[in-house]
Amino acid sequence: MTLRIHNTLSRATEIFTPIEPGHARLYVCGITIYDYCHMGHARFMIAFDVAQRWLKALGYRVTYVRNVTDIDDKIIKRSLERGIPIRQLTEEMIAALHEDADKLFIERPTHEPRATQYVPQMLELIATLEKKGFGYRASSGDVNYAVRKFAGYGKLSGKSIDQLRAGERVAVLDGKEDPLDFVMWKAAKESEPADAKWPSEFGPGRPGWHIECSAMCKALLGEHFDIHGGGQDLQFPHHENEIAQSEAASGGPFANVWMHNGLLNVDNEKMSKSLGNFFTIRDVLQRYDGETIRFFTLRTHYRSPVNFSDLNLDDAKASLRRLYTALDKVAVPGEPGAPDWSEPRAAAFREAMNDDFNTPIAVSVLFELAAEVNRAARPEDARLLKSLAATLGILQQEPRTYLQAGSSVDEAGIARRIEERRAAKSAGNYALADAIRKSLAEEGIVLKDSAAGTTWVRA
Repeated sequence: MTLRIHNTLSRATEIFTPIEPGHARLYVCGITIYDYCHMGHARFMIAFDVAQRWLKALGYRVTYVRNVTDIDDKIIKRSLERGIPIRQLTEEMIAALHEDADKLFIERPTHEPRATQYVPQMLELIATLEKKGFGYRASSGDVNYAVRKFAGYGKLSGKSIDQLRAGERVAVLDGKEDPLDFVMWKAAKESEPADAKWPSEFGPGRPGWHIECSAMCKALLGEHFDIHGGGQDLQFPHHENEIAQSEAASGGPFANVWMHNGLLNVDNEKMSKSLGNFFTIRDVLQRYDGETIRFFTLRTHYRSPVNFSDLNLDDAKASLRRLYTALDKVAVPGEPGAPDWSEPRAAAFREAMNDDFNTPIAVSVLFELAAEVNRAARPEDARLLKSLAATLGILQQEPRTYLQAGSSVDEAGIARRIEERRAAKSAGNYALADAIRKSLAEEGIVLKDSAAGTTWVRA
């Protein structure tokens, strides 16, 4: 089966056909780096790490670009709050990003450009757009993009300009000719630090957010490339504006396929720093190992929303231990090597992954293999299990080492889950209560109910 990817632009799942045969070029919008990464960032990084791993497994040469936004209003604000230069702040946070990502077994991208390294390319793109009539200098000193000049605006979000105008809540400010116009070059303000200003023919200032990605895409992947990805929340306006800038400048198509991952929610609301309902990756890593966090995300399709909770992470931890327990039964010396795709279970795994990176179905194949390992203890089954799992970035640790590392009892965590079970029973949610009991039992924790309450013992 040929790889098929859901394309947000066409709203259809399409056969992936790279522009250059055998070479997949992928750009993913990265992180505005003013603070530690949260679990929503982990979701998108893991989703696209899996995508680029699978492209490699299919034999493609992959050029994967994931940028870092290292100049932005929030970055300036945070540097001023901390009384440190912008560069010091961003270097510190980029180092933390790498530390967190490594613990989640996320491979480094081919290129990780920083916006500040590509300001000349951004200025060149802005000048081109001004020359073609898509950019104009506002009375505020900003250089804006004239949205109505681009006939295809709204094709990614599926909204016409009139629909977007109908939803306006702000008046034209700062010399904009239209409220939908967006800034490509922000004029410097006297109150801003010197390291937030660049000289240009438009006057001192800094780039707008949208122009950054357009310029970095062009510089590292060309004007026309295969896949552009990012979180669902970036579809509008960020990605819509990227298309408008890039296609207006080049006169041709930008990215062939647009991939958007679903959001990570807390109580069914998007996790974000602005809402204050976020958990940093490093905070969660204090309670769960990185592979458990990765496995938690793999059990949901990348385009679907997933609800973040300790219960879901606990269940992922128990399930991952079951897979490692199976591998611990049979020695697999050396590297497992590439899978034999003619083997029926490997073929089923490949079919799932080729169907828009359907990791939940692929994971179910891993459990079928684990069950077979538990039953027959054949080395070839264990080797295939580990080989397939490698394409997802899991099950590559020494099984006994992993199992022993997670064998210490988290008494506070058990107490928390017992309380969750009690609350579920009080609310009449017996299915959830049973699920918590089962999850604990899979970790070797047996609950005992009595009139005095619930206690637990190791099995």
